[in-house]
Amino acid sequence: MEEDTYEVIIIGSGPAGLSAAIYASRAGLSPLLLTGRAIGGRAATTDRIENYPGFPEGIAGPELTRLMQEQAERFVAQVVFDEVTAVDFSAHPFKVKTYGKEYAAKALIVATGVSPRRLGVPGEEEFIGRGISFCATCDGPFYKDKSVVVVGGGNSAVEEALFLTRFASKVYIVHRRDRLRADRILQARAESNERIKFVWNSVVTEILGDAKVIGVRLKDVKTGKESVLEADGVFVYIGSVPNTQLFAGQLELDEQGYIVTDERQRTSVRGVFAAGDVQERVLQQVATAVGSGAKAAMEAERFIAELEGRGYPERT
Repeated sequence: MEEDTYEVIIIGSGPAGLSAAIYASRAGLSPLLLTGRAIGGRAATTDRIENYPGFPEGIAGPELTRLMQEQAERFVAQVVFDEVTAVDFSAHPFKVKTYGKEYAAKALIVATGVSPRRLGVPGEEEFIGRGISFCATCDGPFYKDKSVVVVGGGNSAVEEALFLTRFASKVYIVHRRDRLRADRILQARAESNERIKFVWNSVVTEILGDAKVIGVRLKDVKTGKESVLEADGVFVYIGSVPNTQLFAGQLELDEQGYIVTDERQRTSVRGVFAAGDVQERVLQQVATAVGSGAKAAMEAERFIAELEGRGYPERT
């Protein structure tokens, strides 16, 4: 299989990967960015991003990621729509294999992000794509004048529930606690929206349906009482799982599967860096992803400079 060699390869195309591509390009490294299945990461499936600086009226997630990609390509970052299937960090240069090619890299930045955590209840796997979704922006229009359930109580759950009210006649937010974890401004919007109804202290124990979803079975966590809530769709927002399966056994991961990095985005393998949600455990936001992507790119440039004997005294 043909192999191309790059100074820097970036795996992942969310805000962290695109930010890394911009900074690496400006540093003259001519990086290769491998997008994965779709460009933009979770940001690209978010209806509106209101807390990213520079956009006082907010900006649609797909538009923000489009602008980031355009900016990266302006600085001659090479963006390839392909998915990485294997990596080898045991020798330098590092090896990266995709469905179509093999690459080698002097430095590598992992920005593979996270995937939605699943409920793990009966009926979930069966009805994914037939009433269960993890992306309101993608599937919300299918539920015009119908009722849907949103599972979760954080920012993502409430933001997507608000988006779904554009289409659905009723949106039930099912949360295991008696109050939301979302930002106060989002809570206020949800509480004032007549199409949203809250189901407190409850968890989904089963997805009900035949050819498609017809409802969920709920359990009250305080009383243990079970009930059935009729609905045409279920949207799940109960957290994330890091996309690190490719790196198990090659990079140090924590107990939750996130890549362990230091304050300079360095992983357990010298020359391999990580940025964005794949290593961020505290605040998974576009702003933090962009910052870590920038740092990772600058550290990759420093690493290559040291390899080539161009100075850069080691920092402590």
